[in-house]
Amino acid sequence: MIEQDTIKLLRECDAGVKMGVSAIEDVLGYVHDGELEQKLQTSRREHVALAGRIEAELNRFRDVGKDPNPIAAKMSWIKTNAELMMNGTDQTVASLMTDGCNMGVKSLNRYLNEYKAADEQSKDIAKRLIHLEEQLTGDMRAYL
Repeated sequence: MIEQDTIKLLRECDAGVKMGVSAIEDVLGYVHDGELEQKLQTSRREHVALAGRIEAELNRFRDVGKDPNPIAAKMSWIKTNAELMMNGTDQTVASLMTDGCNMGVKSLNRYLNEYKAADEQSKDIAKRLIHLEEQLTGDMRAYL
């Protein structure tokens, strides 16, 4: 049970971190403020680094991980691009990132509760990803 919950939690973290990196990359071309761009680039680097850690843990269990749900990813892409085409401001970028981070935090907390038997290392990874999302949300507040 511990190993199964650990793998399941790591897979959800894998999908979540990939979704986060993709979302940041989707909005970077619309950013006007240099400081906002720097915050997004820093968050992207931190997400990519955590993705490497997740991949290493999944490799330990001989698991390939999980991609984001294709429907959710496409819907996110459509919403992001539609909103930015209509109003490509830093405020719109910050709003989109805040919404995405909030959804990520909600999902990750649900998975932490669902996979209670996961090992402490995978729980720490999930908590680290939650922290990254919360930190990015806080960084976006000045631009809302």
